[in-house]
Amino acid sequence: MRNVILAVMAVAAAGAAMAGSGPAAARDYPYCLRGGGYGYTGDCSYTSYAQCQASASGRRAYCDVNPLFAFGEQRRGRPYRSY
Repeated sequence: MRNVILAVMAVAAAGAAMAGSGPAAARDYPYCLRGGGYGYTGDCSYTSYAQCQASASGRRAYCDVNPLFAFGEQRRGRPYRSY
């Protein structure tokens, strides 16, 4: 019984360690792989267009600019007031 508990704890610890080791938020990268079942946003984990093209090669997919990266929140200036 003790070995089973230790095994379960080891698997849980490994799962927790893997959960936090992913890439930065996908919206932070400038290029997305789209089409071929990647959904609306696609796989936005490419730092260069060439890297994205290499992944798209041989698939029914294409590369596009990540709209969240390119057109992210604009700085808000002072609102215009008309008196």
